[in-house]
Amino acid sequence: MIIPRDEARCASIASDGGRLTVTATRRPRAGRADVKCSVPGAPQLAAQMQQVVRLARHTEARFDSRDQVVLSLDRLPAGGERDWELAAVLADRMVRGVVTLREPVVANGWSDAWHLGRIDGRMLPGAPAGVLLGGADALAHLGALNGQPDPGAAVSSARAWFPLHSGGEADGLGWVEVSVRPLDGDGDGDDDAVSAPDLDAVRQAQVRTVLAGARHFDGRGVAGWRTTVRFGEARFSGDSYQFALVMADRIARGREFLARGRVIATGRSSAWHAGRVETVDALAAKCALIAREAAAGDRILLPKEWEAGLPPGLRADLRARGASLACVERIGII
Repeated sequence: MIIPRDEARCASIASDGGRLTVTATRRPRAGRADVKCSVPGAPQLAAQMQQVVRLARHTEARFDSRDQVVLSLDRLPAGGERDWELAAVLADRMVRGVVTLREPVVANGWSDAWHLGRIDGRMLPGAPAGVLLGGADALAHLGALNGQPDPGAAVSSARAWFPLHSGGEADGLGWVEVSVRPLDGDGDGDDDAVSAPDLDAVRQAQVRTVLAGARHFDGRGVAGWRTTVRFGEARFSGDSYQFALVMADRIARGREFLARGRVIATGRSSAWHAGRVETVDALAAKCALIAREAAAGDRILLPKEWEAGLPPGLRADLRARGASLACVERIGII
């Protein structure tokens, strides 16, 4: 039985030996953001805390968007210090009644894969008795808090790549990763079950719209999945990433076969609900970029409207390197 609280606290031992305290409060959401974080004089760190908490929520089998959780850190940690991450995740879960821990709670740990529920370790070299430590030799995953199996086992993840082209030396292939976990029950269709913590609000809304449309096309709506979307590079413009996003989502949900290498796709759509793949700009530049980056086993997917304008010899060159190319007008028949 879930028994939420109005407030929860969790501390972490800092590198200077002192304590950092994360305080979490809960209130009706009323149209506000699901998670709000505050760190004195450090808005970037607050944004990092918000991302950590949202990613860790991905491992929860139930999704409830009715409440807002506000988290604060009472003082600024040393530069690069991350042991407060586990304390933030635990405070968020305690205030929502997801876990019940005997207070006071002191925890040290960090992770590069919170969306899988994995706890990679801690920076604290030694700790007093009673401190909850993250790491393979201690609390290795969030499921262990409730005596449950590794929640990462229920998460399916897939990546697809897309050309990042701006006409500069840094042009290359960016990736988008979609991680999905089945929700208990049928879900309520709330598109907040799709989280893209790296992105601003406008881009997050676009990602949710794209996924909702593409899933409608194959008869599998947003409801029923807890979805986290991550980008290797979150600062980009345009919408040519959309086709790669849709492909990563379909692979993660078992709707497409895996390529031997990478799936590289570019395209957009004004009607993903119809499964349609539409053209994007910079055909020549993006084809040249893909030709330069493609490797054996890669599967390249381009809009059908590009077929007549493909650079001469592109298909043969890709085939010689063990990659394949297809120009498609609709998802589901790739």
